[in-house]
Amino acid sequence: MEIIVQKFGGTSVATAERIHRAARRAVKAKQDGCRVVVVVSAMGDSTDRLIKLAREVSEEPPRREMDMLLTTGEQVSIALMAMAIHSLGHEAISLTGGQVGLITDAQHTKARIQNINQERLLKELGQGRIVIVAGFQGVDESGEIYTLGRGASDTTAVALAAVLGAKQCEIYTDVDGVYTTDPRLVPEARKIEQISYDEMLELASLGAGVMHSRAIEFGKKYGVEIHVRSSMSDTTGTLITSEVAQMEQIVVSGATLKKDLAQFVLVGLPNEPGVAAEVFARLAEHNVVVDDIIQTVDNSGMASTSFTVEHGDLAECKLVVRELQEEFKLSQVVCNDPVAKVSIVGVGMRSHTGVARIMFKALAEGHVNINAITTSEIKISCIIEPEDGVKALRAVHAAFELEKEPAGQ
Repeated sequence: MEIIVQKFGGTSVATAERIHRAARRAVKAKQDGCRVVVVVSAMGDSTDRLIKLAREVSEEPPRREMDMLLTTGEQVSIALMAMAIHSLGHEAISLTGGQVGLITDAQHTKARIQNINQERLLKELGQGRIVIVAGFQGVDESGEIYTLGRGASDTTAVALAAVLGAKQCEIYTDVDGVYTTDPRLVPEARKIEQISYDEMLELASLGAGVMHSRAIEFGKKYGVEIHVRSSMSDTTGTLITSEVAQMEQIVVSGATLKKDLAQFVLVGLPNEPGVAAEVFARLAEHNVVVDDIIQTVDNSGMASTSFTVEHGDLAECKLVVRELQEEFKLSQVVCNDPVAKVSIVGVGMRSHTGVARIMFKALAEGHVNINAITTSEIKISCIIEPEDGVKALRAVHAAFELEKEPAGQ
């Protein structure tokens, strides 16, 4: 019997009615002849409420205790889901990350999966049960509880699908697939039928909220086909899969807007081997995730390095930058807060020219000033002022006619 992994996000299990709807999907998959593993997030906005409560109790709650607190949200969901399946006449068992054998490293609130023990999962599936697993959490080798970061129930689901050799990983959410951009900001946005791992990984890391970027990494590494679909309907969603030749015919697949960023500029760094390595090693030691790195050298031979961080890392980053300023005697440190980033993504950029020209022209005609530009093989990103964000996103979406179905589709 093939294994299928279904993941239900917070909105998909926000009420008893929605939990029953999700339970019926799991039961149907079993009746169709599959062994079923279900991963669930915390109900609705319960994680946000727990975070708010923690802040009311302590201005800076310890990360370990935050992990202890936040994992309770998923434990509520898995128990209720198991009860709903039992009420439909089928056997189910709820398991926490630790009980299912999901082993992480020792980074509170940002842990990464190291290993998953299949033994308990296969035993329960072999007994005909639907296995309900708490997303977003695991334990280290000593049994200490860790969380994988906000939105990481996707990662739990794809990782389980990978280790079990599942036929598919279905990600159920409150939207019916992946769109060319956020339809709440650009009503003309179009649902994408199929997208490559690389494109989806870029879109996720650039702010597309449908999928967690680490889940895409797992999917690509282990070849797990991911189907993003709505929990409210039976319509086909978006298939995230390996790249096929036809994908290169589509120059740009999607556009994103990422807000709530801060940009740091370190002026006066020695332009010597090892300096950049030291700067970013120091940031990494403090678990600060950086992006959009640009370095230039002025006429005096000194270097200026800029990078962006998300607001969640801002306070920690400021502390590290203050140390770096003293150590390297920097002539100036600038923190532009907030900034935004508009990006376009598409594997077709590898084989088509003029993409940057179209993007920059669209921004110019929309009177959007560009503060910095970064690129990869399949991505172009521009750092802009936050107030220009939505205008910029709409401009580039229209410039590449993303609202239209690609030729031949």
